[in-house]
Amino acid sequence: MLIKNILEEIDSIIDRDPAAASRIGVVFLYPSFHVMIFHKVAHFLWDIRLKFFARFLMQIARLLTGIEIHPAAKIGKRVFMDHGFGIVIGETTEIGNDVTIYQGVTLGGIMPSIESDKQRNQKRHPTIGNNVIIGSGAQILGPIKIGDFARIGANSVVTKEVLKNTTVAGVPAREYGKSEQNTFQAYGINASGKDPQEKELKNILKRLEKIEKKDKRNKG
Repeated sequence: MLIKNILEEIDSIIDRDPAAASRIGVVFLYPSFHVMIFHKVAHFLWDIRLKFFARFLMQIARLLTGIEIHPAAKIGKRVFMDHGFGIVIGETTEIGNDVTIYQGVTLGGIMPSIESDKQRNQKRHPTIGNNVIIGSGAQILGPIKIGDFARIGANSVVTKEVLKNTTVAGVPAREYGKSEQNTFQAYGINASGKDPQEKELKNILKRLEKIEKKDKRNKG
């Protein structure tokens, strides 16, 4: 059963990364695979209240992979952290199955660092659904929910709930369109789509044109 689960994790990486040429390559060369092995052990240690050893183990994982995951975070099956470097996953984060996370992503909190005693044992970090893709540099902050099959564009800042089958992008993140469940979109964005900020700018320009035309008619 253990071997089957490990092979399933490896094959899920190969399915999503064309650069992954073999199982051996994934085992030796992919920090996502390495950090998830560390996390499974550390999460078990955390659950049996060996919290110092769990934190210490994940510090070693952080040094080796450049990925920081709190041992208390709940992570599902076949989660792939492509490139991985700079990813931060907070203590109360929950991640579903078949999620893809690119480099530089933060799944963090928004509460101030002061009065930390009041924040202990509180839900502070996001809950990520199944089959979500989170583009590089995105920040998902606070105890919000990201629905199944959602797509988060690169460098987006998300502080509000994202519904199922929805693509968001921008700062702050805004709805970009509906995502396709059976289509893998690298970095969370379909190249054929339009930037929501670009759409908004075009709408502003159209409104300005209407105002200018109306002004000319009034002067005429």
